[in-house]
Amino acid sequence: MGILEGKKALVFGVASNLSIAYGIAKQLKAEGADVALSYVAAHEKRVMSIAEELGSTFVEECDLADDNAIDELVNKYEAKYGKIDIIVHSVAFATREALSGRFLEVTRDDFLLSMNVSVYTLIAVVKKFERIMSEDASVITLTYYGSEKVVPNYNVMGVAKAALEATVRYLAVDLGKDGRRINAISAGPIRTLSAAGIAGFKSMLNNNEPRIPLGRNVDIDDCGSMAAFLLSSKAKNVTGSVIYVDGGFNITAM
Repeated sequence: MGILEGKKALVFGVASNLSIAYGIAKQLKAEGADVALSYVAAHEKRVMSIAEELGSTFVEECDLADDNAIDELVNKYEAKYGKIDIIVHSVAFATREALSGRFLEVTRDDFLLSMNVSVYTLIAVVKKFERIMSEDASVITLTYYGSEKVVPNYNVMGVAKAALEATVRYLAVDLGKDGRRINAISAGPIRTLSAAGIAGFKSMLNNNEPRIPLGRNVDIDDCGSMAAFLLSSKAKNVTGSVIYVDGGFNITAM
């Protein structure tokens, strides 16, 4: 029996079988969870194929920038499942222009767009789903070390991830009053569709490996395994934390 047997999970942010969200969804399924998926329209074809692989019977498009759309999603989920045990938020966005050149040049519109999609959507999802959360419900989101240190071309996304990590801490206090938990996984660089939008990412990936104490880059399965643990009762006293899955890269200096 898996550590998530009988749990009902909803995963936001699967874009392809390269996504960290896919690695997480796959591991949740392996540990016994019933995995539902929510996606943006542009990824529908790939997500439907993944849903079939995972045996997901709840697969719904939702624009997380639209509060009414989230309300509709909550109502549909409640009608099918009643309660929700697990939420995975793997959602972020920045324009290509905001991920290159000088950070100083980011426009107001690009900054606000990144903060809205990458940060506020977590607040919105938790707020809307709170009323149907089970007593021991757990949430995770995805971040990156660029929230703490300057990473070339990460720019506005580094600022958004810093805000996301602070959001996790504040939400942990609100949710903790009812025994619910929220954490963030800070993964090392992984070749995903999102990473392809960061200039020089391939070089970053190659240069990263020699500095990792364990001597190897991580992958989506590593993130999936950590997510399953954090979302299970085995991590019942872990909340408001940023957990690194990066082979120890974050502890290194020069």
